[in-house]
Amino acid sequence: MGYIKETKTTVLPNFLASEVGLITKTYNIASSGVVADEQGDKIVKGGTIYPTNDSSAEGIVFEDVDVSKGDHAGSLIVAGRIYKNRLHTPPEAEAITALNALGIIFVEAPETTR
Repeated sequence: MGYIKETKTTVLPNFLASEVGLITKTYNIASSGVVADEQGDKIVKGGTIYPTNDSSAEGIVFEDVDVSKGDHAGSLIVAGRIYKNRLHTPPEAEAITALNALGIIFVEAPETTR
């Protein structure tokens, strides 16, 4: 007997400007503070400035991490080139400063056509 679960997703263009110089580290992504969606899933989206979008930023989540059942390991970008205007939440000035100190360089993405 099969079960079907319908999920809705948002597709954004890639936020990586270059894979050259990209450094990711395994990081424990906390479930606290993550709001559940309509299906009850708690997902930290790839491109999220983590843990907060301010001066305490430690990196950018590389790909979606499901924390519905508690904290979970994920990849955190700690150095590399990122398209600032392709992140789903624009970075605050304090977060940009903190992430620049780590080695993350923000650039503007060229316009895309679909």
